[in-house]
Amino acid sequence: MTDKKRSVTLGSYLALAFAIVFFSGLLQSNQWYGVFDFTTLNGSFGTVVQSVSDNGDGIKTTMADIRGKGGNGARDGFLFALTLIPTVMFALGMINVLEHYGALEAARKLLTPLLRPLMGVPGNTGLALIASLQSTDAGAAMTRQLKDEQLITQRETDVFTMFQFSAGATIVNFFSSGAVLFTLTLADGSPAVSSSIGLAVVVMFAFKFVGANLFRLYLNLTEGKSDERTTTSSVQEQAK
Repeated sequence: MTDKKRSVTLGSYLALAFAIVFFSGLLQSNQWYGVFDFTTLNGSFGTVVQSVSDNGDGIKTTMADIRGKGGNGARDGFLFALTLIPTVMFALGMINVLEHYGALEAARKLLTPLLRPLMGVPGNTGLALIASLQSTDAGAAMTRQLKDEQLITQRETDVFTMFQFSAGATIVNFFSSGAVLFTLTLADGSPAVSSSIGLAVVVMFAFKFVGANLFRLYLNLTEGKSDERTTTSSVQEQAK
C-alpha cells in the first residue's frame, strides 16, 4: 500500500453510490434490475432430493439444499465452507474493482465525519458496513481486507466487528423471517404485534451502535485510548 493521498473525483462518488446500492439489497429481485444486486448475482446452490415417500396419494419427494440435513463433523464443515467461498470471493472481487474507481476514498471522505463520532472507525469501513447488513460473509471479508491492507487498526477492527456481530445481516434476516410476525392478527382482527416494522429496524440499528460503543468503552478501560499502530487512513486524515 502507498501512503499517497488519492484525489476524490466525481467518478469516485459514482462508484460509491453504485456500491451502496449494490450491497444494500435495495435492488434484490428476480427482475432485470436484480443484476445490480450482490445477493441476486451471488445466487444459490440448487436443491437435491432428501427423501422419497409414498403415503398412498402418490410418491412425494422432500428437497434440501446442498448441505442436506443432519450432517456433522469435518464433512459438514466442508460443505458449509463451499457456501461461503463464492460469497467471499465475489465480495472481495467487487470491492477491489470499486476501490480501483475510488469508492473507498469517497466513502472515507464522506463517512468519516459520521462514523468517527458514532463508533470511532474511519469512513472507509462504510462499504463493509453496508455489505454486512445484507451478508455476514461479505461484511467479514471486506473488514478483513481493510485490516490486511492496514486501512484500519486492530482496535478499529475489533469495534467494527462488534457492530457487525450484533444482529448480523440485519436487513436480509429481518425481512425474510422476522417481518412476518407483523402480519399476524388476533381473533378479533387486531394486530398481534403492536409495534411497527420501522420501529423494529430502528431499534436493531440503535443497539448495533450501542454494542459497538460498549465494546469501545471496554477497550478504553482495559487498554487505554491510544492505538499504537497508525494506519494509512489515519495518516491521510491527519495530513488533510
